[in-house]
Order: sequence, then C-alpha cells, then structure tokens
Amino acid sequence: MRFIIIKRKWLFLVLSCLVIGSLYYFNQEALPTFQNTQKSQKDVVINMVTGEFSSTTPDGKKIEAYRWDPGTIVIPKGEDVSLSIYGVNGNEHPFFIEGTDIKGVVKKGEETIIPLNFKEEGTYRLICDTHTHHGQGVPMIAYIVVD
Repeated sequence: MRFIIIKRKWLFLVLSCLVIGSLYYFNQEALPTFQNTQKSQKDVVINMVTGEFSSTTPDGKKIEAYRWDPGTIVIPKGEDVSLSIYGVNGNEHPFFIEGTDIKGVVKKGEETIIPLNFKEEGTYRLICDTHTHHGQGVPMIAYIVVD
C-alpha cells in the first residue's frame, strides 16, 4: 500500500510541474522566427543563388545539374521587388524571364540585382540560356509566381 501512495505522490508532483510549466510557457509573448521590419513593399528583396548537383554513374559517367535556389518564389502583383541572385556554382549563367524583356547574366562570386514589377498574375519562368534543355543536363529553370 505504501508503494501506491508513493506513486500517487510522484504522479501528483509531476502533474503539478507540468501545469505550472504550461502556465509559464503559454503566458509568454510569441517570438516570431521571421519579422518583416521593412518599411514598405518597395524594400522587398528576395535572395536566390545558383547551385549545382553532380554525381558519377556506376559506369563512370559524370552527371550534373545546375539550379536556381529557391526554385520557386512568390511575389505580389504590381509591387516593386528586387531579386538578388548570387552566383555560387558555374562561371556564368545568362538568363531571361519568359514573357518579359528582362535578361542578364549571373557570374560566379557576384551578385546580380533584378528589379521586378509584374502587372499580370501568373507564373513566369526564369531560364538559364546555358542550361535550357536536356542536351546540357537538366534545364535550369526557376518559377516566379505572381499573385
């Protein structure tokens, strides 16, 4: 009988600690993991990098794929946004944004800033001219979703 009383005391102690801890935890202010401190939408900057995957097949053939990272971004329709692309892998990536007259080059070790303001909703493709089809490996395409 004494063993059961001790178990109940421990159970009561553990439950009491959980209740007190919960009250303390849930009464704290929420701490955001991301805080938008930008003063206006004109200050919005989206960061992207060039990346590369490479491997060797069992028969010794080297395969590689370049990509924009992140591969999909979402921007608001009619708002000024700066797309900052930093060249990490590959010497250079000449690019264009399908459906626009935007084009340029991202070079290794350099940042390229592209001002964007889309008037129409939709999905626009950011395409690297060097890696456009399977003849040069996997196409290097990112998607710009305008909402």
